[in-house]
Amino acid sequence: MTGRRLVVGLHIMRVLRYGCTAVFVWIGAAGPASGQDLFEIQVYPYETVAPGRTMVEMHTNFFPDGTVATAPGEFANHHQVHTTLEVTHGFTRYFECAGYLVTAAHVPGHGGEFAGARIRPRFRLPETPSLFFNISVSFELGFNQREFEANTRTLEIRPILEHQEGRLYLSINPDLSKALKGPDQHEAPEFEPGVKVAWNVTPIVAAGVEYYGATGSITHFLPRDEQRHMVFPTIDLEVSPDWELNFAVGRGLTGSSEHWIFKSIVGYRFKH
Repeated sequence: MTGRRLVVGLHIMRVLRYGCTAVFVWIGAAGPASGQDLFEIQVYPYETVAPGRTMVEMHTNFFPDGTVATAPGEFANHHQVHTTLEVTHGFTRYFECAGYLVTAAHVPGHGGEFAGARIRPRFRLPETPSLFFNISVSFELGFNQREFEANTRTLEIRPILEHQEGRLYLSINPDLSKALKGPDQHEAPEFEPGVKVAWNVTPIVAAGVEYYGATGSITHFLPRDEQRHMVFPTIDLEVSPDWELNFAVGRGLTGSSEHWIFKSIVGYRFKH
């Protein structure tokens, strides 16, 4: 069993390495995703996966009261269930790379659907006590199915600014999202900020709030009613350094936002 796990781990690392190379080629060709990400609803932390370790995460999002389709041929989010499998491997102390399998486990009237795939390298700077924030940055290249995202190829650049002091935790992700292929490919990047504030109520339980927005392109913000703003009260359970457990219920603050969302993230880190 140990030998089999080692072979699987080597295959994962090989796929991630080739995928990361492909992302850098695309970045060089395209430069700096359109619309709010409803498959991986997460404010990223500064820390990367330790070298030689792999983290497997399952993101699950349910829309009990969602919006209608925003473009011809797209599925409405109402009553959809999104499930995303993320596998991240740490290559050095300051670099990791992740691959995603993006699916909709349930689309009303259609059943399960494949929604796309993603590859995401992420770098972090060494911790600097003299700076208020620890800093890392990720680049995510997405290949999307038209039924879920009109822009079939997208690039997200996500700076990560994190501060932790005592029981207080703060992370700010001022994302820029660019359509590389699709109806918005000639538009400027969109601004999609994410913020998380949490407080360790006990050594195991952290209660907090996550905010996600989509305000339009950086050269022309949308009117407020057309922007998307969501707030999620959250619970994080720190049962072990190897586990990541995040649960939340989200509420949209504008008519263009999803009305209600239930989300969970369950992750586990293991060493080959």
